[in-house]
Amino acid sequence: MSSLPAHRINIEEPRYDQETFVGRAKHFFITTNPLNVLATTSQLNNAKDIVERYRKGESLQINEDDLWRAKQLYDSAYHPDTKEKMFLIGRMSAQVPMNMTITGCMMTFYKTTPAVIFWQWFNQTFNAVVNYTNRSGDHPIPVSQLGISYALATGGAVGTALGINSLVKRFPPLIGRFVPFTAVASANCINIPCMRSRELSNGIPIFDENGNRLGESTAAARSAISQVVISRILMASPGMMIPPLIMNQLEKKPFMQKMPYLNAPIQVLLVGFFSMKVSHLEKAAQEKILALPSPPEKVYFNKGL
Repeated sequence: MSSLPAHRINIEEPRYDQETFVGRAKHFFITTNPLNVLATTSQLNNAKDIVERYRKGESLQINEDDLWRAKQLYDSAYHPDTKEKMFLIGRMSAQVPMNMTITGCMMTFYKTTPAVIFWQWFNQTFNAVVNYTNRSGDHPIPVSQLGISYALATGGAVGTALGINSLVKRFPPLIGRFVPFTAVASANCINIPCMRSRELSNGIPIFDENGNRLGESTAAARSAISQVVISRILMASPGMMIPPLIMNQLEKKPFMQKMPYLNAPIQVLLVGFFSMKVSHLEKAAQEKILALPSPPEKVYFNKGL
């Protein structure tokens, strides 16, 4: 077995160059690899052991590929701030199969009130688990806050979906197909800030380029949460805006009229760290950092999923 190179490998950065499209694509597919949800407890513990020992500078009898595989598996299951093992369906590796299934069902069963209520509730329950699992920082979220966020997001999503459904009945059927996206977008604007409101008051950890923790920042928290809200809506857009156009045409085809049960499976099939300049942080955080012997110009933070 070949051993690790003499020079230290920076496993805190992605393996592939993030300045290139190919590098970003490789990192994305590795991070969201659904096969990682099948990893056993033994495999996850072994990956964690390898990563932690390498970070401590211990000598390991593995090659570079094995090290990266361990790091990628470790990242797929352990929270970057708390280092705790994350709940299975909240992991990045579970997002593709879970979101495909839920989104496909929301866009298939949107015409009746019971179906709308059930699938919007199911989606917000899943989102609550994901938001909690991938929260930024290491401050625990009170159960009361979880409950309030969950209730507001679910109520907002269901209310939006039912309200718009009642308004679009006079419009062409195609318009009604976009109701689930509108409900999801509005729920994200409610759920994420509520779920992570403690970060807005307490701040999230900020680091220098070497990973040294410099303190907490509420400005970084505001930036992180706004980025997550926008990215969640943009990520949902292709999968919830394009399939309705396709399905509107497919349902006119004879084979779909003969086999309407294909609607749901076809709908299903159709369906990272950021930096901030120190000068953009709040005054208290700036003063703390500028008092350091060699203050950095930028700080880094985990924005959460």
